[in-house]
Amino acid sequence: MNSPRPVERVLDALDVAKGPDNNGEYVAFCIAHDDRNTPNLHVVEDENGNVLVWCSAGCSQERVLAALEERGVGKADLFANRNVQRAGGVSIPPKSSATVQPCTLEAYSEKEKLPIEWLREQGLSDMHYTGIAAVRIPYLKADGAEGAVRFRLALEKAEDGSDNRFRWRKGSKLLLYGLWRLGQAREAGYVVLVEGESDAQTLWYHGLPALGVPGANNWRNEWASELDGIEKVYVVIEPDHGGETLWDRLAASPLRERLYRIMLEVPDGRIRDVSELYLRHPERFSDLFEQACTQGVPYLDIAESEAQERSRKAWAACEDLALAPNILELFVVDLRRCGVAGEAKVAMILFLALVSRLLGRIVSVAVKGPSSGGKSYLVEQVLRFFPDSAYYALTAMSERTLAYSEEPIEHRFLVLFEAAGMSGDFATYLIRSLLSEGRLRYETVEKTSEGLRPRLIEREGPTGLK
Repeated sequence: MNSPRPVERVLDALDVAKGPDNNGEYVAFCIAHDDRNTPNLHVVEDENGNVLVWCSAGCSQERVLAALEERGVGKADLFANRNVQRAGGVSIPPKSSATVQPCTLEAYSEKEKLPIEWLREQGLSDMHYTGIAAVRIPYLKADGAEGAVRFRLALEKAEDGSDNRFRWRKGSKLLLYGLWRLGQAREAGYVVLVEGESDAQTLWYHGLPALGVPGANNWRNEWASELDGIEKVYVVIEPDHGGETLWDRLAASPLRERLYRIMLEVPDGRIRDVSELYLRHPERFSDLFEQACTQGVPYLDIAESEAQERSRKAWAACEDLALAPNILELFVVDLRRCGVAGEAKVAMILFLALVSRLLGRIVSVAVKGPSSGGKSYLVEQVLRFFPDSAYYALTAMSERTLAYSEEPIEHRFLVLFEAAGMSGDFATYLIRSLLSEGRLRYETVEKTSEGLRPRLIEREGPTGLK
C-alpha cells in the first residue's frame, strides 16, 4: 500500500474549512491558537510534494509546527522525501499571498532608511505580538501622554493586496499620530498630513512638521480642532482609492479652507508616498518635497474649478433647452407625453412656481378643484420634471412638524396634496410665518437633566407652499 502524501497527513490532523482552491490551497482552523470562528491556517502542496503551512492570524512558525507535532505530524512529515532535513521545516512559503512577515525594529529601520536609535527616540520598540516579532508604535497626545498603541506585524502587504500589517492595542482610541509635535507645526505655520506612521516619521527626520492619519478611512472631523492656529495644511494624496477617500473626507471637514493638495511627482515617474520619495531620492528629498509643497493646489481653487466643470457640463446638457424661445411650450409637449391633457395653463403656473424656489422670494400656489378631479395627479406629473431636492411632498403633517423636522426647507417647495393635511391652527400659523418671514423661529421649553430649559428652533427658508 502506498503511504499517504505529506499534504494528506497534514490535512488528516486538521479541521479543514475549505479547499482546495484553484491554487491547491486549503484553509483550516488553526491548532496553534483558539481559532473557533475564522479559519486562519493555510495549507498548500508545492511542486515537489512538500507541504507549506502558515497561520495568517500571526501564530509563529514554531507554534504551528509544535501544534502539528502534538497531533502526530512532525517536521519531517512535511516533506515528500522524509530523509531531507531543512532547518525549521517548510512552514511559511516565501511568495505566498498570505505570508505574515515578522517585523523587527531593525528590519523596519532598514526598510525605511531611518536610524534605529532615532526611531527609539520617537518611542518605537521591539516586542512580540501573539508569538511573532512586531514593532510597538505609541500614539502620544498633545501633552505627551500615551493615548493609543499600534503594533506593526509585517513590513509589506501580502501579494494578493490584503493588509495584515497592523493591530491596535485593545482599548486604544483613534487619534492623529504626532500630536505631541504640534508646537513645531504652529511655529512653522503649516503641517503636512500623510497616511500612516512611516511617512510622518520620514518627514520628522528631515525636520518637517507632520501628522499621520491612521488609515485613509479613519479621519474624524473632531480632529480638526487639534490643528487650530495652523495656517496651512498640506495633504499628501496617494495615487489610489484610499488617497482620494482621504481627500474627500478632509474636503468635507472644517479644515477645507486651509487645505493644499499635494501629489508627489518627479521626472522619473509618479511617487506613491513620502517614504518612497525618500527611498528613491534620499539626497534630494528635502528639495523635491519642498517643490511639491510649492506646487500644492489650494482646496478653494479646486472647489472653484470643480464647480466650473459642473456648470460647464450642466450647460452642455441643457444649452438647447435654455436657448429655446419658449420653454413652457416644450414643457407642455413633454407633459402631454406623460398622459396629462387639458391642464396646460395650470401646469405652466406650477412649473414657474417651482422654478421660483431659486429666488429670494418664492411664489406659493393653491390648486383648487372638485374632489377626485385629478389635481394630485397633475401635481405629481409636474414634480417629475424637478429633482427631489426641489420639493418635500407630504400627505399630512402634525402640528409641530415644521418646527422639529430635520428635512431641509431652504429654497424648497413644501407640497401638501390636501389642505386638510395642515393639522390644526398651530401648524397653519407656522406655515404662514415661514412663508411671510422666509424663516421660522420657534422657542419651546424642553425637559433636560438640569430641569426645564428654553430651546430656540430656527429653520431657514425661503420656502414655497403648494
